[in-house]
Amino acid sequence: MSVITKKYNLLWQLDFAPNYQFDKDGNCFNLRSGKQVKQTVVGYTVGYCINSKFYSLKKLRQSLIKIKEKDCPF
Repeated sequence: MSVITKKYNLLWQLDFAPNYQFDKDGNCFNLRSGKQVKQTVVGYTVGYCINSKFYSLKKLRQSLIKIKEKDCPF
């Protein structure tokens, strides 16, 4: 059995759902499930389904906050 691991640097999180985080390329990840969230189109609006509700990219950009660095003593 083989395992392939890919590492992402997550920079942004949503203020209303902190378990959804984004990397510098705009990929969205759900940290609770450990999966990447696919970008979807509803009508002509591009966005993501966050907590089973669709949000457009325009609304999500307004809710982004920078992830604070955590001090690790190791």
